[in-house]
Amino acid sequence: MINLPDMLFYLFAAVGIGSALMVVSAKNTVRGVLFLVLTFFATAGIWLLLNTEFLSLILVLVYVGAVMTLFLFVVMMLNLEQESFREKMVRFWPIGAVTVIGIVALVVLSVYRGHWSYDNVPVMPANYSNVSDLGSVLYTTYVWPFEVAAVLLLTAIVAAIALAHRPTKVMRRQSVSQQIAVRPHDRIRLVKMKAEKK
Repeated sequence: MINLPDMLFYLFAAVGIGSALMVVSAKNTVRGVLFLVLTFFATAGIWLLLNTEFLSLILVLVYVGAVMTLFLFVVMMLNLEQESFREKMVRFWPIGAVTVIGIVALVVLSVYRGHWSYDNVPVMPANYSNVSDLGSVLYTTYVWPFEVAAVLLLTAIVAAIALAHRPTKVMRRQSVSQQIAVRPHDRIRLVKMKAEKK
């Protein structure tokens, strides 16, 4: 009888394969992006079943939460010509077919030769946490490479903002020092006018 983890695996696998096929066959680009988000969720569920909580959380937080949201907004903002886009993609079908055949052949060979055996898989205890083990190694053994990578990423973010921010000449700004230094008689002029006779 199939237990609950196996049922969840087959469910996530079916949803992942079906949504991945819909990504490449959807006529609407926005729907293709939404199906890709569903594919990421299904893959995150499979990774969660394999006790790799860190990869599952990173897939949901980084790819679904940031990258795919950016893709979705870009696709929705751009006015893509669907017909011309499909005509351009037709010439890449042979390369895609060869790639798919190669991947399927590798999977079949690895399964046929018995590389996916469960004999060498270590049994983890009930309170095992992949995130805790990864964090303990990352912040002790590899703390300096982690800090260097963080500084490099921060420098790249600041440089990207500095390069992308170009102030325009027509931008209106408020100068507090000029407002304080203003004298009343420079702003207001009293004009004496003669009264009109009726």
